[in-house]
Amino acid sequence: MKRNVVKGLATGALGLLALFSFTACGSSQADEEATVVKLGVVGEQNEAWEHVQEELKENENIDLQLVKFTDYRQPIVALEDGSIDLHAALTEIFMDNVNEESGYSNTTIAYTTLNPLGIYSDKITDVSELADGATVALPNDVSNESRALLLLQTAGLITLDESKGLLPTTSDVTDNPKALKFELLDSNQTARAMTDVDISLINNGMAVDAGLVPTEDAIFLEPVADSSKPYYNVIAARADEADNDVYQTVVRYYQTDEVKAIIEEVTKKSSIPVWE
Repeated sequence: MKRNVVKGLATGALGLLALFSFTACGSSQADEEATVVKLGVVGEQNEAWEHVQEELKENENIDLQLVKFTDYRQPIVALEDGSIDLHAALTEIFMDNVNEESGYSNTTIAYTTLNPLGIYSDKITDVSELADGATVALPNDVSNESRALLLLQTAGLITLDESKGLLPTTSDVTDNPKALKFELLDSNQTARAMTDVDISLINNGMAVDAGLVPTEDAIFLEPVADSSKPYYNVIAARADEADNDVYQTVVRYYQTDEVKAIIEEVTKKSSIPVWE
């Protein structure tokens, strides 16, 4: 009888020990430190990424931290110097141009959206109304200046030297029948300049931050075509971390139907998801 009692106590103790071990293990897993990923963005409209933040934290224990910048070059430099892990705010052509200029290794790991550039004005409602000698504000970095000039050509306002391809400058204008005057400004100043110029060519994100809706407020919006791919926005990492499993998880959580719906709702379809 005594032997059975001792045996029963031993079995109970083992059971309690197993239960304690399981509970401790579960507690340890729950308290496991989250993996931090710092993602560079430009501007204040980040609802899609805020949704991804919540999903990654809940399901993958990844703490996605949004690091906000005010111009498009800053995230490239920050990625290169290790201040951030990824960025998702730039067109591929802009990033590649800065890489080439500076010897950087920012590398595309996924595509996000196409954000059409627009011509905006608080003085006219159609490009045909533009007067001779009108002043035009353009972004001053190479790829966005070129993109803006190509849009002016598409709108029938100027003609460019075809041999310059996707990277013409104001020096490559071969025909300017309205004698337009060009003012080159930082991209984050083009929306503010609307009161001082006749038309301003504004990047999609900067327009949204200024309270504009590109599909409604632009007097001429960049058409979407097969030639638009260089202007796709990207998620980028350093070249030696392009295949990082955590970063690929971030991509997977971004490229979803839920995120697509958020983008379309928030931007009123001004930004176009391009990952399918």
